[in-house]
Amino acid sequence: MHTVVRGAGALGLTALLLTAATGCQADRPSAAEPAPTSPATGTGTATGTSEVATALATQRLHWHACAAPTTAQGAGTAPAADWQCATLKVPLDYGKPDGATIDLALIRTPAKDEQQRIGSLLFNFGGPGASGVVGLHALAATYASLNTRYDLVSFDPRGVGASATVTCLDDRAMDAATASDGTPETPGEVKALDDTNAGFVAACEHNSGAVLPYVDTESAARDMDLMRQVLGDQKLSYFGFSYGTQLGGVYAHLFPQQVGRMVLDSVVDPTQDPQQAALGQAQGFQLALGDFMKACAAQAGAACPTGAGGDEGTAKVAALLKRLDQSPLPTKQGRQLTESLAVTGIAGGLYSQATWPALAGGLTEAMEQGTGDTLLQLADALNGRDPQGHYNNLNAANRAISCVDARQRYSDQDVQQQLPQFRAASPVFGTYTAWGLSGCTGWPVPGKTAHPEVSAPGAAPILVVGTTGDPATPVEGARAMAQQLGAGVGVSVTLQGEGHGGYNTGNACLKQTVDAYLLDGTVPADGTTCA
Repeated sequence: MHTVVRGAGALGLTALLLTAATGCQADRPSAAEPAPTSPATGTGTATGTSEVATALATQRLHWHACAAPTTAQGAGTAPAADWQCATLKVPLDYGKPDGATIDLALIRTPAKDEQQRIGSLLFNFGGPGASGVVGLHALAATYASLNTRYDLVSFDPRGVGASATVTCLDDRAMDAATASDGTPETPGEVKALDDTNAGFVAACEHNSGAVLPYVDTESAARDMDLMRQVLGDQKLSYFGFSYGTQLGGVYAHLFPQQVGRMVLDSVVDPTQDPQQAALGQAQGFQLALGDFMKACAAQAGAACPTGAGGDEGTAKVAALLKRLDQSPLPTKQGRQLTESLAVTGIAGGLYSQATWPALAGGLTEAMEQGTGDTLLQLADALNGRDPQGHYNNLNAANRAISCVDARQRYSDQDVQQQLPQFRAASPVFGTYTAWGLSGCTGWPVPGKTAHPEVSAPGAAPILVVGTTGDPATPVEGARAMAQQLGAGVGVSVTLQGEGHGGYNTGNACLKQTVDAYLLDGTVPADGTTCA
Protein backbone atom coordinates (compact mmCIF):
# COMPACT_ATOMS: atom_id res chain seq x y z
CA MET A 1 0.00 0.00 0.00
CA HIS A 2 1.37 3.41 -0.96
CA THR A 3 1.02 6.40 1.30
CA VAL A 4 3.98 8.63 0.63
CA VAL A 5 4.84 9.23 -2.99
CA ARG A 6 1.50 9.53 -4.72
CA GLY A 7 -0.59 12.34 -6.17
CA ALA A 8 -0.83 15.24 -3.79
CA GLY A 9 -0.88 12.95 -0.86
CA ALA A 10 2.06 13.52 1.44
CA LEU A 11 1.57 15.29 4.73
CA GLY A 12 5.14 16.54 4.93
CA LEU A 13 6.43 19.01 7.47
CA THR A 14 3.62 18.75 9.98
CA ALA A 15 4.02 15.00 10.30
CA LEU A 16 7.78 14.83 10.19
CA LEU A 17 8.89 17.80 12.21
CA LEU A 18 6.15 17.78 14.81
CA THR A 19 5.34 14.17 15.55
CA ALA A 20 5.87 14.84 19.25
CA ALA A 21 3.85 18.03 19.21
CA THR A 22 0.43 18.25 18.40
CA GLY A 23 -11.49 28.78 29.28
CA CYS A 24 -14.32 29.50 27.26
CA GLN A 25 -14.52 32.87 25.58
CA ALA A 26 -17.52 34.75 24.31
CA ASP A 27 -18.21 34.42 20.61
CA ARG A 28 -17.45 37.50 18.56
CA PRO A 29 -17.68 38.43 14.89
CA SER A 30 -14.69 39.25 12.74
CA ALA A 31 -14.03 42.72 11.39
CA ALA A 32 -12.44 41.77 8.12
CA GLU A 33 -10.31 44.34 6.34
CA PRO A 34 -10.89 44.82 2.60
CA ALA A 35 -8.85 42.55 0.37
CA PRO A 36 -6.05 43.92 -1.83
CA THR A 37 -7.36 45.51 -4.99
CA SER A 38 -7.21 43.09 -7.90
CA PRO A 39 -6.22 44.28 -11.37
CA ALA A 40 -7.99 41.24 -12.83
CA THR A 41 -11.07 41.64 -14.94
CA GLY A 42 -14.08 39.34 -14.98
CA THR A 43 -17.26 38.75 -13.06
CA GLY A 44 -16.93 35.43 -11.24
CA THR A 45 -20.10 34.47 -9.40
CA ALA A 46 -19.97 32.98 -5.93
CA THR A 47 -22.30 30.04 -5.47
CA GLY A 48 -22.82 27.46 -2.76
CA THR A 49 -23.28 27.98 0.95
CA SER A 50 -24.26 31.65 0.73
CA GLU A 51 -27.29 30.63 -1.32
CA VAL A 52 -28.24 27.14 -0.20
CA ALA A 53 -27.32 26.86 3.47
CA THR A 54 -28.74 30.04 4.97
CA ALA A 55 -29.77 28.38 8.23
CA LEU A 56 -26.34 26.86 8.73
CA ALA A 57 -24.69 30.16 7.78
CA THR A 58 -26.33 31.82 10.79
CA GLN A 59 -25.29 29.17 13.30
CA ARG A 60 -23.33 30.34 16.32
CA LEU A 61 -20.03 28.71 17.21
CA HIS A 62 -19.54 27.82 20.86
CA TRP A 63 -15.81 28.17 21.50
CA HIS A 64 -14.47 26.21 24.46
CA ALA A 65 -11.27 24.81 25.91
CA CYS A 66 -9.68 22.23 23.63
CA ALA A 67 -9.33 18.59 24.58
CA ALA A 68 -6.32 16.46 23.72
CA PRO A 69 -6.34 15.22 20.10
CA THR A 70 -8.17 12.03 19.27
CA THR A 71 -6.29 9.03 17.93
CA ALA A 72 -7.62 9.80 14.45
CA GLN A 73 -6.22 13.36 14.67
CA GLY A 74 -2.79 12.21 15.85
CA ALA A 75 -0.68 12.25 18.97
CA GLY A 76 -0.47 15.45 20.98
CA THR A 77 -1.36 17.24 24.18
CA ALA A 78 -4.33 19.46 24.97
CA PRO A 79 -3.69 23.07 23.88
CA ALA A 80 -3.23 25.76 26.53
CA ALA A 81 -5.93 28.21 27.59
CA ASP A 82 -5.23 30.68 24.77
CA TRP A 83 -6.56 28.08 22.30
CA GLN A 84 -10.25 27.51 21.68
CA CYS A 85 -12.11 24.75 19.87
CA ALA A 86 -15.58 24.56 18.34
CA THR A 87 -17.76 22.45 16.07
CA LEU A 88 -19.26 23.69 12.80
CA LYS A 89 -22.26 21.97 11.21
CA VAL A 90 -22.15 21.62 7.43
CA PRO A 91 -24.32 19.74 4.91
CA LEU A 92 -23.20 16.19 4.26
CA ASP A 93 -24.33 16.65 0.65
CA TYR A 94 -24.41 20.18 -0.79
CA GLY A 95 -26.86 18.86 -3.36
CA LYS A 96 -29.27 18.45 -0.44
CA PRO A 97 -28.40 21.47 1.73
CA ASP A 98 -31.36 20.98 4.05
CA GLY A 99 -30.60 17.30 4.59
CA ALA A 100 -28.20 15.49 6.89
CA THR A 101 -25.31 17.39 8.44
CA ILE A 102 -21.85 16.49 9.68
CA ASP A 103 -19.66 18.20 12.28
CA LEU A 104 -16.29 19.78 11.48
CA ALA A 105 -13.71 20.27 14.24
CA LEU A 106 -12.27 23.83 14.45
CA ILE A 107 -9.48 25.42 16.46
CA ARG A 108 -8.35 29.04 16.84
CA THR A 109 -6.06 31.30 18.80
CA PRO A 110 -7.25 34.95 18.90
CA ALA A 111 -5.27 37.86 17.46
CA LYS A 112 -2.81 39.28 19.98
CA ASP A 113 -3.39 42.92 18.96
CA GLU A 114 -7.14 43.41 19.29
CA GLN A 115 -6.96 47.03 18.11
CA GLN A 116 -5.25 46.09 14.84
CA ARG A 117 -7.14 42.85 14.24
CA ILE A 118 -7.89 42.10 10.57
CA GLY A 119 -10.07 39.00 10.95
CA SER A 120 -9.59 35.24 10.63
CA LEU A 121 -6.74 33.54 8.74
CA LEU A 122 -7.73 29.99 7.85
CA PHE A 123 -5.07 27.27 7.42
CA ASN A 124 -4.97 23.91 5.68
CA PHE A 125 -1.76 21.87 6.01
CA GLY A 126 -2.27 19.42 3.19
CA GLY A 127 -2.29 15.69 2.87
CA PRO A 128 -5.06 15.37 1.97
CA GLY A 129 -5.61 13.99 5.44
CA ALA A 130 -3.70 16.34 7.74
CA SER A 131 -5.54 17.41 10.89
CA GLY A 132 -5.63 21.20 10.92
CA VAL A 133 -6.56 21.13 14.61
CA VAL A 134 -3.31 19.36 15.48
CA GLY A 135 -1.23 21.06 12.78
CA LEU A 136 -2.03 24.66 13.67
CA HIS A 137 -1.40 24.11 17.36
CA ALA A 138 1.90 22.38 16.61
CA LEU A 139 3.12 24.96 14.10
CA ALA A 140 1.73 28.11 15.73
CA ALA A 141 5.13 29.59 16.60
CA THR A 142 5.92 29.71 12.88
CA TYR A 143 2.98 32.07 12.35
CA ALA A 144 3.47 34.29 15.41
CA SER A 145 3.88 37.42 13.28
CA LEU A 146 0.56 36.72 11.56
CA ASN A 147 -1.13 36.06 14.89
CA THR A 148 -0.58 39.69 15.90
CA ARG A 149 -3.46 40.80 13.66
CA TYR A 150 -5.26 37.60 12.72
CA ASP A 151 -7.18 35.02 14.63
CA LEU A 152 -5.35 31.90 13.45
CA VAL A 153 -7.99 29.31 12.59
CA SER A 154 -7.81 25.78 11.24
CA PHE A 155 -10.02 22.74 10.95
CA ASP A 156 -10.15 19.06 10.19
CA PRO A 157 -11.63 18.85 6.68
CA ARG A 158 -14.49 16.43 6.09
CA GLY A 159 -13.23 12.85 6.39
CA VAL A 160 -10.16 13.95 8.35
CA GLY A 161 -9.32 13.70 12.05
CA ALA A 162 -12.40 14.45 14.13
CA SER A 163 -14.59 15.57 11.19
CA ALA A 164 -16.79 12.74 9.86
CA THR A 165 -13.74 10.51 10.22
CA VAL A 166 -12.98 8.06 7.42
CA THR A 167 -11.93 4.76 9.02
CA CYS A 168 -10.40 1.85 7.14
CA LEU A 169 -7.93 -0.69 8.56
CA ASP A 170 -7.14 -1.23 12.24
CA ASP A 171 -3.62 -0.70 13.59
CA ARG A 172 -2.41 -4.27 13.11
CA ALA A 173 -3.69 -4.39 9.55
CA MET A 174 -2.10 -0.99 8.85
CA ASP A 175 1.27 -2.31 10.04
CA ALA A 176 0.97 -5.15 7.57
CA ALA A 177 -0.21 -2.92 4.74
CA THR A 178 2.51 -0.28 5.08
CA ALA A 179 5.19 -2.98 5.25
CA SER A 180 3.89 -4.94 2.25
CA ASP A 181 5.77 -5.16 -1.04
CA GLY A 182 5.04 -2.00 -3.04
CA THR A 183 7.38 -2.87 -5.92
CA PRO A 184 6.09 -6.21 -7.25
CA GLU A 185 8.22 -8.05 -9.77
CA THR A 186 6.38 -11.34 -10.30
CA PRO A 187 2.73 -12.19 -11.02
CA GLY A 188 2.45 -13.51 -7.47
CA GLU A 189 3.76 -10.25 -6.01
CA VAL A 190 1.42 -8.22 -8.21
CA LYS A 191 -1.51 -10.28 -6.94
CA ALA A 192 -0.37 -9.76 -3.35
CA LEU A 193 -0.31 -5.97 -3.88
CA ASP A 194 -3.73 -6.11 -5.52
CA ASP A 195 -5.05 -8.09 -2.55
CA THR A 196 -3.60 -5.55 -0.10
CA ASN A 197 -5.24 -2.69 -1.99
CA ALA A 198 -8.52 -4.56 -2.23
CA GLY A 199 -8.50 -5.23 1.51
CA PHE A 200 -7.92 -1.55 2.23
CA VAL A 201 -10.73 -0.49 -0.11
CA ALA A 202 -13.13 -3.05 1.36
CA ALA A 203 -12.37 -1.88 4.90
CA CYS A 204 -13.00 1.76 3.93
CA GLU A 205 -16.33 0.87 2.33
CA HIS A 206 -17.40 -1.27 5.28
CA ASN A 207 -16.46 1.25 7.97
CA SER A 208 -17.14 4.57 6.22
CA GLY A 209 -19.19 3.91 3.11
CA ALA A 210 -21.82 6.46 4.02
CA VAL A 211 -19.39 9.41 3.89
CA LEU A 212 -17.06 8.32 1.08
CA PRO A 213 -19.05 10.08 -1.71
CA TYR A 214 -18.91 13.40 0.18
CA VAL A 215 -15.27 13.94 1.16
CA ASP A 216 -14.33 15.58 -2.14
CA THR A 217 -12.37 18.81 -2.39
CA GLU A 218 -15.25 20.83 -3.85
CA SER A 219 -17.40 20.02 -0.81
CA ALA A 220 -14.50 20.96 1.47
CA ALA A 221 -14.19 24.29 -0.35
CA ARG A 222 -17.89 24.94 0.19
CA ASP A 223 -17.33 24.11 3.86
CA MET A 224 -14.72 26.86 3.96
CA ASP A 225 -17.13 29.42 2.60
CA LEU A 226 -19.70 28.45 5.19
CA MET A 227 -16.93 28.72 7.78
CA ARG A 228 -16.08 32.20 6.52
CA GLN A 229 -19.66 33.31 6.99
CA VAL A 230 -20.04 31.83 10.46
CA LEU A 231 -16.73 33.37 11.56
CA GLY A 232 -18.09 36.74 10.42
CA ASP A 233 -15.55 37.48 7.70
CA GLN A 234 -16.60 39.33 4.54
CA LYS A 235 -13.72 37.78 2.62
CA LEU A 236 -11.74 34.57 3.14
CA SER A 237 -8.12 35.03 4.17
CA TYR A 238 -6.42 31.68 3.68
CA PHE A 239 -3.00 29.98 3.92
CA GLY A 240 -2.82 26.59 2.24
CA PHE A 241 0.09 24.17 1.98
CA SER A 242 0.54 21.21 -0.40
CA TYR A 243 -2.94 19.70 -0.99
CA GLY A 244 -4.20 22.84 0.77
CA THR A 245 -3.20 24.73 -2.38
CA GLN A 246 -5.56 22.57 -4.44
CA LEU A 247 -8.30 23.24 -1.90
CA GLY A 248 -7.57 26.97 -2.04
CA GLY A 249 -7.56 27.00 -5.83
CA VAL A 250 -10.90 25.20 -5.98
CA TYR A 251 -12.32 27.68 -3.45
CA ALA A 252 -11.12 30.59 -5.57
CA HIS A 253 -12.80 29.08 -8.63
CA LEU A 254 -16.11 28.57 -6.82
CA PHE A 255 -16.10 31.86 -4.88
CA PRO A 256 -13.82 34.36 -6.68
CA GLN A 257 -15.57 37.38 -5.18
CA GLN A 258 -15.05 36.04 -1.66
CA VAL A 259 -11.27 35.71 -1.97
CA GLY A 260 -9.47 38.03 0.41
CA ARG A 261 -5.76 37.48 1.03
CA MET A 262 -4.79 33.97 -0.04
CA VAL A 263 -1.37 32.29 -0.03
CA LEU A 264 -0.79 28.91 -1.72
CA ASP A 265 2.56 27.39 -0.72
CA SER A 266 4.15 24.16 -2.08
CA VAL A 267 1.65 23.92 -4.87
CA VAL A 268 -0.11 20.94 -6.40
CA ASP A 269 -0.13 21.29 -10.19
CA PRO A 270 -3.81 21.64 -11.15
CA THR A 271 -3.16 20.75 -14.79
CA GLN A 272 -1.82 17.25 -14.14
CA ASP A 273 -3.66 13.95 -13.95
CA PRO A 274 -2.58 11.43 -11.26
CA GLN A 275 -0.08 9.71 -13.57
CA GLN A 276 1.61 12.99 -14.46
CA ALA A 277 1.63 14.09 -10.83
CA ALA A 278 3.14 10.79 -9.69
CA LEU A 279 5.86 10.98 -12.34
CA GLY A 280 6.60 14.54 -11.25
CA GLN A 281 6.94 13.39 -7.67
CA ALA A 282 9.33 10.60 -8.67
CA GLN A 283 11.48 13.23 -10.39
CA GLY A 284 11.09 15.64 -7.47
CA PHE A 285 12.15 13.14 -4.82
CA GLN A 286 15.08 12.03 -6.97
CA LEU A 287 16.16 15.67 -7.32
CA ALA A 288 15.88 16.17 -3.56
CA LEU A 289 17.83 12.96 -2.94
CA GLY A 290 20.59 14.26 -5.19
CA ASP A 291 20.69 17.56 -3.29
CA PHE A 292 20.81 15.69 0.03
CA MET A 293 23.63 13.43 -1.15
CA LYS A 294 25.65 16.39 -2.43
CA ALA A 295 25.32 18.17 0.92
CA CYS A 296 26.12 14.98 2.81
CA ALA A 297 29.30 14.42 0.80
CA ALA A 298 30.39 18.02 1.35
CA GLN A 299 29.83 17.87 5.11
CA ALA A 300 30.78 14.29 6.00
CA GLY A 301 33.18 13.26 3.26
CA ALA A 302 34.00 9.57 3.40
CA ALA A 303 31.62 9.13 6.34
CA CYS A 304 28.62 9.98 4.17
CA PRO A 305 26.67 6.76 3.54
CA THR A 306 25.96 7.70 -0.08
CA GLY A 307 29.59 8.46 -0.92
CA ALA A 308 30.18 11.22 -3.42
CA GLY A 309 26.49 11.31 -4.34
CA GLY A 310 25.25 11.47 -7.91
CA ASP A 311 25.06 8.16 -9.74
CA GLU A 312 27.26 6.54 -7.10
CA GLY A 313 24.98 7.55 -4.27
CA THR A 314 21.84 6.59 -6.17
CA ALA A 315 23.33 3.16 -6.86
CA LYS A 316 24.10 2.69 -3.16
CA VAL A 317 20.54 3.52 -2.14
CA ALA A 318 19.04 1.38 -4.90
CA ALA A 319 21.23 -1.54 -3.84
CA LEU A 320 20.07 -1.16 -0.24
CA LEU A 321 16.45 -1.27 -1.33
CA LYS A 322 17.10 -4.37 -3.45
CA ARG A 323 18.60 -6.13 -0.42
CA LEU A 324 15.66 -5.12 1.73
CA ASP A 325 13.24 -6.54 -0.83
CA GLN A 326 14.76 -9.96 -0.07
CA SER A 327 15.90 -9.53 3.53
CA PRO A 328 14.26 -6.85 5.72
CA LEU A 329 16.31 -5.42 8.58
CA PRO A 330 15.56 -5.84 12.28
CA THR A 331 14.65 -2.93 14.56
CA LYS A 332 14.44 -2.42 18.32
CA GLN A 333 10.65 -2.32 18.00
CA GLY A 334 10.60 -5.91 16.86
CA ARG A 335 9.18 -4.82 13.50
CA GLN A 336 11.18 -5.20 10.33
CA LEU A 337 12.31 -2.48 7.95
CA THR A 338 11.00 -3.66 4.60
CA GLU A 339 11.76 -2.15 1.23
CA SER A 340 8.46 -0.24 1.21
CA LEU A 341 9.04 1.17 4.68
CA ALA A 342 12.59 2.16 3.70
CA VAL A 343 11.37 4.00 0.58
CA THR A 344 8.81 5.76 2.76
CA GLY A 345 11.45 6.67 5.35
CA ILE A 346 13.90 7.98 2.77
CA ALA A 347 11.18 10.07 1.15
CA GLY A 348 10.15 11.33 4.58
CA GLY A 349 13.68 12.43 5.34
CA LEU A 350 13.72 14.57 2.20
CA TYR A 351 10.78 16.77 3.15
CA SER A 352 12.98 19.26 4.99
CA GLN A 353 16.65 20.01 5.42
CA ALA A 354 15.96 19.70 9.15
CA THR A 355 15.49 15.96 8.69
CA TRP A 356 18.53 15.41 6.48
CA PRO A 357 20.78 14.47 9.44
CA ALA A 358 18.27 11.83 10.52
CA LEU A 359 18.18 10.49 6.97
CA ALA A 360 21.97 10.29 6.83
CA GLY A 361 22.01 8.47 10.16
CA GLY A 362 19.27 6.10 9.04
CA LEU A 363 21.09 5.21 5.82
CA THR A 364 24.32 4.64 7.76
CA GLU A 365 22.53 2.32 10.18
CA ALA A 366 20.95 0.33 7.38
CA MET A 367 24.01 0.12 5.12
CA GLU A 368 26.74 -0.37 7.71
CA GLN A 369 25.12 -1.65 10.91
CA GLY A 370 22.34 -3.78 9.50
CA THR A 371 19.56 -2.15 11.52
CA GLY A 372 16.54 -0.14 10.43
CA ASP A 373 15.48 1.89 13.45
CA THR A 374 15.85 5.45 12.17
CA LEU A 375 14.43 4.82 8.70
CA LEU A 376 11.49 3.07 10.35
CA GLN A 377 10.90 6.09 12.61
CA LEU A 378 10.91 8.38 9.57
CA ALA A 379 8.46 6.08 7.80
CA ASP A 380 6.18 5.93 10.82
CA ALA A 381 6.11 9.72 11.04
CA LEU A 382 5.00 10.04 7.45
CA ASN A 383 2.53 7.16 7.77
CA GLY A 384 0.90 8.72 10.84
CA ARG A 385 1.91 5.96 13.29
CA ASP A 386 2.64 6.99 16.89
CA PRO A 387 5.15 5.24 19.21
CA GLN A 388 2.32 3.24 20.78
CA GLY A 389 1.47 1.73 17.41
CA HIS A 390 -1.71 3.71 16.76
CA TYR A 391 -2.33 5.28 13.35
CA ASN A 392 -4.13 8.54 12.76
CA ASN A 393 -6.51 8.53 9.81
CA LEU A 394 -4.11 10.24 7.39
CA ASN A 395 -3.87 7.19 5.13
CA ALA A 396 -7.60 6.53 5.13
CA ALA A 397 -8.54 10.16 4.48
CA ASN A 398 -5.79 10.53 1.89
CA ARG A 399 -7.07 7.60 -0.12
CA ALA A 400 -10.73 8.58 0.25
CA ILE A 401 -10.26 12.21 -0.80
CA SER A 402 -7.82 11.42 -3.62
CA CYS A 403 -10.05 8.72 -5.10
CA VAL A 404 -13.31 10.68 -4.97
CA ASP A 405 -11.57 13.68 -6.53
CA ALA A 406 -9.79 11.98 -9.43
CA ARG A 407 -11.75 10.28 -12.21
CA GLN A 408 -8.81 8.19 -13.45
CA ARG A 409 -8.41 4.52 -12.49
CA TYR A 410 -5.23 2.60 -13.39
CA SER A 411 -4.97 -1.14 -13.96
CA ASP A 412 -1.93 -3.30 -13.37
CA GLN A 413 -1.34 -3.24 -17.13
CA ASP A 414 -1.43 0.56 -17.14
CA VAL A 415 1.22 0.65 -14.42
CA GLN A 416 3.45 -1.89 -16.09
CA GLN A 417 3.39 0.13 -19.29
CA GLN A 418 4.51 3.20 -17.37
CA LEU A 419 7.26 1.50 -15.34
CA PRO A 420 10.17 2.24 -17.75
CA GLN A 421 9.35 5.96 -17.73
CA PHE A 422 9.09 6.02 -13.92
CA ARG A 423 12.30 4.05 -13.41
CA ALA A 424 14.13 6.41 -15.75
CA ALA A 425 12.84 9.34 -13.69
CA SER A 426 14.07 7.78 -10.43
CA PRO A 427 15.91 4.50 -9.84
CA VAL A 428 15.04 4.88 -6.14
CA PHE A 429 11.42 6.07 -6.11
CA GLY A 430 10.15 5.34 -9.62
CA THR A 431 8.86 1.78 -9.26
CA TYR A 432 7.20 2.44 -5.91
CA THR A 433 5.61 5.63 -7.18
CA ALA A 434 4.26 4.00 -10.33
CA TRP A 435 2.55 1.18 -8.44
CA GLY A 436 0.94 3.78 -6.19
CA LEU A 437 -1.28 4.64 -9.15
CA SER A 438 -3.27 1.46 -8.52
CA GLY A 439 -4.48 2.71 -5.13
CA CYS A 440 -7.90 3.85 -6.42
CA THR A 441 -8.60 0.68 -8.43
CA GLY A 442 -11.88 -0.78 -7.22
CA TRP A 443 -12.79 2.29 -5.18
CA PRO A 444 -16.55 2.16 -4.47
CA VAL A 445 -17.16 5.81 -5.40
CA PRO A 446 -16.45 7.24 -8.88
CA GLY A 447 -14.03 10.13 -9.14
CA LYS A 448 -15.44 13.54 -9.96
CA THR A 449 -12.95 15.28 -12.29
CA ALA A 450 -9.96 14.70 -14.54
CA HIS A 451 -8.16 17.51 -12.73
CA PRO A 452 -9.20 20.34 -10.42
CA GLU A 453 -10.65 23.53 -11.89
CA VAL A 454 -8.99 26.60 -10.37
CA SER A 455 -9.58 29.46 -12.81
CA ALA A 456 -10.73 32.45 -10.75
CA PRO A 457 -11.47 35.48 -12.92
CA GLY A 458 -12.28 38.52 -10.81
CA ALA A 459 -10.58 37.23 -7.66
CA ALA A 460 -8.14 39.37 -5.68
CA PRO A 461 -4.42 38.64 -6.19
CA ILE A 462 -3.36 35.26 -4.81
CA LEU A 463 0.27 34.57 -3.84
CA VAL A 464 1.53 31.27 -5.29
CA VAL A 465 4.77 30.09 -3.67
CA GLY A 466 7.01 27.38 -5.11
CA THR A 467 10.36 26.06 -3.86
CA THR A 468 12.96 24.91 -6.38
CA GLY A 469 14.02 21.86 -4.33
CA ASP A 470 10.55 20.76 -3.23
CA PRO A 471 10.35 16.95 -3.58
CA ALA A 472 6.61 16.42 -3.20
CA THR A 473 5.21 19.36 -5.16
CA PRO A 474 7.85 20.38 -7.73
CA VAL A 475 8.16 24.09 -8.42
CA GLU A 476 6.61 23.74 -11.87
CA GLY A 477 3.27 23.18 -10.14
CA ALA A 478 3.35 26.67 -8.66
CA ARG A 479 3.93 28.20 -12.06
CA ALA A 480 1.04 26.20 -13.52
CA MET A 481 -1.27 27.21 -10.67
CA ALA A 482 -0.45 30.90 -11.08
CA GLN A 483 -1.22 30.66 -14.78
CA GLN A 484 -4.44 28.72 -14.28
CA LEU A 485 -5.78 31.14 -11.66
CA GLY A 486 -5.70 33.76 -14.39
CA ALA A 487 -4.04 37.00 -15.40
CA GLY A 488 -3.87 39.47 -12.54
CA VAL A 489 -4.89 36.78 -10.01
CA GLY A 490 -1.99 34.33 -9.68
CA VAL A 491 1.14 36.09 -8.39
CA SER A 492 4.19 33.81 -8.64
CA VAL A 493 6.81 33.84 -5.86
CA THR A 494 9.76 31.42 -5.98
CA LEU A 495 12.06 30.31 -3.16
CA GLN A 496 15.42 28.99 -4.25
CA GLY A 497 15.88 26.36 -1.60
CA GLU A 498 15.06 22.90 -0.29
CA GLY A 499 12.06 21.29 1.34
CA HIS A 500 8.30 21.09 1.16
CA GLY A 501 6.68 24.31 2.36
CA GLY A 502 8.60 27.51 1.66
CA TYR A 503 7.24 29.76 4.42
CA ASN A 504 7.96 27.17 7.08
CA THR A 505 11.67 27.12 6.22
CA GLY A 506 12.01 30.52 7.90
CA ASN A 507 13.62 32.14 4.86
CA ALA A 508 13.67 35.84 5.78
CA CYS A 509 12.94 37.15 2.28
CA LEU A 510 9.96 34.87 1.75
CA LYS A 511 8.59 35.49 5.22
CA GLN A 512 8.81 39.25 4.74
CA THR A 513 7.11 39.00 1.35
CA VAL A 514 4.23 36.86 2.60
CA ASP A 515 3.79 38.81 5.85
CA ALA A 516 3.66 42.14 4.00
CA TYR A 517 0.91 40.74 1.79
CA LEU A 518 -1.16 39.13 4.54
CA LEU A 519 -0.73 41.89 7.13
CA ASP A 520 -0.61 45.02 4.97
CA GLY A 521 -2.07 43.99 1.62
CA THR A 522 1.20 44.62 -0.25
CA VAL A 523 1.15 42.49 -3.38
CA PRO A 524 4.69 41.62 -4.59
CA ALA A 525 5.72 41.77 -8.21
CA ASP A 526 4.82 38.68 -10.18
CA GLY A 527 7.98 36.58 -10.53
CA THR A 528 9.54 37.64 -7.22
CA THR A 529 12.39 35.32 -6.22
CA CYS A 530 13.89 34.72 -2.77
CA ALA A 531 17.18 32.90 -2.20
